[in-house]
Amino acid sequence: MTKKAPNPIDKHVGSRVRMRRMMIGMSQEKLGEKLGITFQQIQKYEKGTNRVGASRLQQIATVLSVPPAFFFEGAPVPLTAGGGLSEPSSPAYVSDFLATSDGLALTKAFMKIKDAKVRRRIVDLVEAMVADEK
Repeated sequence: MTKKAPNPIDKHVGSRVRMRRMMIGMSQEKLGEKLGITFQQIQKYEKGTNRVGASRLQQIATVLSVPPAFFFEGAPVPLTAGGGLSEPSSPAYVSDFLATSDGLALTKAFMKIKDAKVRRRIVDLVEAMVADEK
């Protein structure tokens, strides 16, 4: 018996729950407490292992102070009625990056830099570091 892979939409919604939770500095335990469920259930939602029902998604949206549509932004969309999925409008690696604590911390710090020239130099530095690794 093979293990069924999570649905791409469920994974996307879960990653958006994680990203928003981390953006506001809330732990899985605290979110679970506010929803009346365990942190393990939050982990399963965030991984896409367990599907989030509509009423639960509404509760999560309320606790995280976002509209329910937030969780579907950039989600893969069906190609045809046959059920294939196309890529989201923004690359998945962006959402994946922002869903990590390092990605979120880096983004928050970067956005606090007021000088556009300094931000550009940081981007140039990072790109140069990556080029050196090739």
